[in-house]
Amino acid sequence: MTASRELALKVLRQSEWLRGEPPALIEALLTHGRLLQLNSGGWAQTEGDEHRGLVVVISGVVHVFCQAAGNRNVLIGHCEAGAVLGHATRFSGGPRLVTAVCAEPSILLAVSERGLEDVAAHWPTLWRALAASAYSYTRRTVRALAELIALPPRQRLASRLLIMAAVPAGATQPLVRLSQQAIGEMIGVTRKTVNAHLAAFERDQLVTARYNRIILRDVAGLRRVAHS
Repeated sequence: MTASRELALKVLRQSEWLRGEPPALIEALLTHGRLLQLNSGGWAQTEGDEHRGLVVVISGVVHVFCQAAGNRNVLIGHCEAGAVLGHATRFSGGPRLVTAVCAEPSILLAVSERGLEDVAAHWPTLWRALAASAYSYTRRTVRALAELIALPPRQRLASRLLIMAAVPAGATQPLVRLSQQAIGEMIGVTRKTVNAHLAAFERDQLVTARYNRIILRDVAGLRRVAHS
């Protein structure tokens, strides 16, 4: 078994959307899929593409874009290990909704719709797992939209940091692996505004800001800011 395959099995087993599913189902997904290694800037999928199936992030960071009026490509989110891109269009609609671009060298698992059907023929609960993943993604998207409309920039930044944070393997504190420019694009403010609020958060010992990453030192404190 290659190192990439071992990593993929570990990530899939720990993924929230596959929690409670039998190990054989997870192994079948890997067997029916293809592991892709993309460099920084590599495209995982394109908005409007009719290609069916799923793409699961195994390692790295993938930026998610959606096209707005005037052919503007807008950064709306990012995905890390375990996250699902794409959908099975036979059951959930039409072409791809977003463009996904690797922000750093990444490993992805691509499973065609035929592969999904083959796995589900033996483990039909796969469709339940995919529905749970889609619901989770929709819930986060709706929440982000509501906060974009309702919250001032300071509270909006605190809330979005909480939504985007993950705890990487071997780490003890949540981490957001995005540049301040990218975060500004996602919450609709300038990089200067993000910098100013992050500096205030650092003074209050809520976060530690580094290049392309922000460590959340006080989750409860950030939550209080978001709800203030």
